[in-house]
Amino acid sequence: MTNVDPVLDQVAALGIDCEVMPCDPALADTADFCAAYGIDPADSANAILVAGKARAGEPRPFALCLVLATHRLDVNGAVRQRLGSRKASFAGADETAALTGMQIGGVTPFGLPHGSGVPIWIDGEVMARDRVVVGGGSRDRKLLLPPAGLLALPGAEAVEDLAKPIPPTDA
Repeated sequence: MTNVDPVLDQVAALGIDCEVMPCDPALADTADFCAAYGIDPADSANAILVAGKARAGEPRPFALCLVLATHRLDVNGAVRQRLGSRKASFAGADETAALTGMQIGGVTPFGLPHGSGVPIWIDGEVMARDRVVVGGGSRDRKLLLPPAGLLALPGAEAVEDLAKPIPPTDA
């Protein structure tokens, strides 16, 4: 019996130079992961499923967005416009799991179910990094790879100004 892993199988099939980083599932959320494993948040990209408001008789539009942990996804601006929707929001945990087959904290653009048809939008700032950490498909691992590998995914495109830097807070 062979072990099927859609995430790692797709990474290998695309020939992406990738390091699998084991992760304590309790530390899978970005801030906890970066602090525990010494990763600069500017080198960590979150995969966030967003949903637009459905138009009458049409399915609800979705997109999987990748943004650096140091940035905030522009849901009400760039994302809403690209979805062609009057309103857009973050998909909930149940909706994310149903569409991607993954739990929040492990969502990745790799290994999405066949036929999901979800476009993958990568913020331009992600593409400016040398290497980024993304979810590994489960909460017990992350993937470290060059951002160019993300563009090898079907339906993936780099989008300038998809996210805005989070202003620093005074400590």
